Amino acid sequence: MTSKAMPAPTLRPVPLPRTWSVGAAEIVAVLGANGVLILAMWLRHGGLDQLSTLGGQLTAIGQLTALYGTYLALVQLVLMSRSPWLDQVFGMDGLAWAHRWLGFATVWLLLGHGVFTTVGYAASDGSGVVDEFVTLITTYPYVLMALVSAGLFAAVAISSVRAARHRLSYETWYGIHLYAYLAIALGFLHQLFVGTDFIHDPLAVGYWLLLYATVIGLIAVFRIGQPAWLSTRHRLRVSRVVSEAPGVVSIYMTGRDLDQLAVRSGQYFVWRFLTRDGWWRGHPFSISSAPNGTWLRITIKDLGDWSKALARIGVGTRVFVEGPYGVLTGARRTRPKVLLVAGGIGITPLRALLEALPAKPGDLTLLYRVHDATEIVFRNELDTLARARGARVHYLVGSRRPEGSDPLDATELERLVPDVRERDVYVCGPVPMMQRVEAALRRLGLPHRQIHAERFAY
Repeated sequence: MTSKAMPAPTLRPVPLPRTWSVGAAEIVAVLGANGVLILAMWLRHGGLDQLSTLGGQLTAIGQLTALYGTYLALVQLVLMSRSPWLDQVFGMDGLAWAHRWLGFATVWLLLGHGVFTTVGYAASDGSGVVDEFVTLITTYPYVLMALVSAGLFAAVAISSVRAARHRLSYETWYGIHLYAYLAIALGFLHQLFVGTDFIHDPLAVGYWLLLYATVIGLIAVFRIGQPAWLSTRHRLRVSRVVSEAPGVVSIYMTGRDLDQLAVRSGQYFVWRFLTRDGWWRGHPFSISSAPNGTWLRITIKDLGDWSKALARIGVGTRVFVEGPYGVLTGARRTRPKVLLVAGGIGITPLRALLEALPAKPGDLTLLYRVHDATEIVFRNELDTLARARGARVHYLVGSRRPEGSDPLDATELERLVPDVRERDVYVCGPVPMMQRVEAALRRLGLPHRQIHAERFAY
């Protein structure tokens, strides 16, 4: 490791990522239309004919919860597919929120399917619920697989509960979530051989198979094909590891045709360093310098997990990348003036934006919040950029003051940046800090479209 940064590159223009002509309304409309079509097919198959008895009513609920639970599980896979058009529309925050709550809904629907179907069959047969449950798992094809599938979904849901997430490493949490693929595969076999849609209606069979094929195609293209193509084309390798501050290092990477790598300042890749014990670990890190066509840089703080080992990564290590992702970019900008608010290592994407955003002198202001002056990263670079671009940089150093006084509350923000209401504001840092800043900006009257934030918490 060295304490000296790479020399300033010869800037070469890089292409911008593709923009997709699709919006949130269109995506929601397609999802809603499929939900209506699923209900229509259930009605076409005589779903209402069962409602004359209590057992039939319970069984009907079991059928609907199965259909919509399966549908939401497939939507979950689409959200996990890292499709760039979804990332462009909703960003990481929006996708994470949808993934979390749709995941819980999926689990409850599928568990509801098992409960309502078992109780409904028992009521129709006049048998006990326990006896009916044993009969179902021992005599009906693929029901036991469906039970295993439900258990896997439940494990994924439990790992997503906040208390569990705080106790799990990123690798453990991510590994558990991969079991969702197995859960859906097992559930598909159950649906194929037992589901009423598959047994009686070739049109419904074709529809569901098309849904599965579409989801598999998105995953194959954007989680496997695109990253493999990108990594093969650009052949990234670690070229330098630089100490930036106590516990903070920058990793520089060079490769082939980096002037053709489409990425915006503020975006991130999922990086896999191909070492013996790290090739399977993928972590999202923002680029911490504007794209220059010569090298890429990420800057990592030692948080006690795999990030600590990255400080010792060897020069020449090959790198596999997925991306770029993220909407914390100039593409979301709505105003000429911009305020950047960074906390701790959250400076990384904002340092790139400070370098890259088109601006006149006085248009850019950076507020950088740290607890101790030794935690400041890129101070020389930030000061140099500020002088060159006519930007202002405020270093807000120290612990939060007593009685709730916060250097990033609404009063302080307005004091430091009197024209804050006329600016777009980009925020990146620890989640609690980001929440406080966003709340302060809303109290100052900034609309949602002027506030840009992206969280990296899993």
